[in-house]
Amino acid sequence: MEFTPVLRSEWLKIRTLRSLPGTLLALFAATTAFSAIAGASDTSDPGFDPLFTALSGVIPGQIAAVAFGAMAVSSEFHSGALRITLAAVPRRGRWFAAKTAVIAVPALVVGLVTALTAFLVARAGLGTAADGLSTGEQVRGVVGCGVYLMLMALFAAGLAALLRSGVATLSLMIPFILVVSFVIGDATGTVADFLPDKAGQLVLHETYEGTLGPWSGLAVTALWTAAALLVGAWRLRRRDA
Repeated sequence: MEFTPVLRSEWLKIRTLRSLPGTLLALFAATTAFSAIAGASDTSDPGFDPLFTALSGVIPGQIAAVAFGAMAVSSEFHSGALRITLAAVPRRGRWFAAKTAVIAVPALVVGLVTALTAFLVARAGLGTAADGLSTGEQVRGVVGCGVYLMLMALFAAGLAALLRSGVATLSLMIPFILVVSFVIGDATGTVADFLPDKAGQLVLHETYEGTLGPWSGLAVTALWTAAALLVGAWRLRRRDA
């Protein structure tokens, strides 16, 4: 079976499963709302970072991106849906590539729109406190934020394929993102820069210290994502539907 029909079929699933567009809407709403709140914060702190403040809504908002990736894959394991899918597309690698593509594209598009909207809303609240940001820094922050959200959605998709469960994936990733990553960061210093979320978030900062920079940090997150997808694909090929 050719790849294009498989791609269309998987895109139809994304569009028609109501919870999936809902998670993307939640991504936009949560990120923009939290960035707007951050834009009204105190800017007198010596460590104030206007770029990160404007895009800080992505920290809670990324949970929706993770949910999108996890649910898009885990839905295949409900009620024997994967058996029907593989009956139509016997080549599991081709099917998983199509699934990955239809997760990546909307996550990236919504991520970019979300990042731009959140940045503009927060920047309006920050006023002159954000005047020091260069055009390059602003573009880097918005584009990097969109790419980061896409990578986190794909990372969750890979884990969902490995664990064969959206609940297990979310139970693992959400506490890690919100709690464990910060605890490890405080305890291990620069080692935490290589964690999948911490590394990618460097692109959201105007200034940064440590081994990684904005784009090298995103590259580390991309490596984590690639590893998760490869392990997930391996599990799909090895296990019965």
